[in-house]
Amino acid sequence: MPMLHDPTVRSSIEARLNAIRTDSPRQWGSMSVDQMLWHVNQFLSASIGEGTLETQKSPIPAPIMKFFLLYMPWPKSAPTNKSAVAKGAHDLEAERARCKELIAKFVSRPVDGEWPVDPSFGRVTGKFASKLQAKHLDHHFRQF
Repeated sequence: MPMLHDPTVRSSIEARLNAIRTDSPRQWGSMSVDQMLWHVNQFLSASIGEGTLETQKSPIPAPIMKFFLLYMPWPKSAPTNKSAVAKGAHDLEAERARCKELIAKFVSRPVDGEWPVDPSFGRVTGKFASKLQAKHLDHHFRQF
């Protein structure tokens, strides 16, 4: 499972981030490109302790949900944390710049260090956070 801390994975994600345009065609869902970037930025920000998301527990036990999130394909238009549902318009270039900054801050944290409490899973490892963020970014960058 790719990790955002892997320089090759990070480079690929950043290249895809740079390639996103306002007129990039949406493959599924209802978010616009700027809303998608705002959405992923909410999760990146929360993962490094700079933002907050509503505490949201799954009816599926956390260890099983963690396994599914990391190792199973994600369905298109899957449910998300309610506080990360994008509404309205956002400045695409500002969100792109914020995403680059958040990725840099994320990967500057040691993967084997202490990580902020996740609103859905509680205490998580850096390895889990890095895999989850890489998969989340990949999922949404395939959306456009």
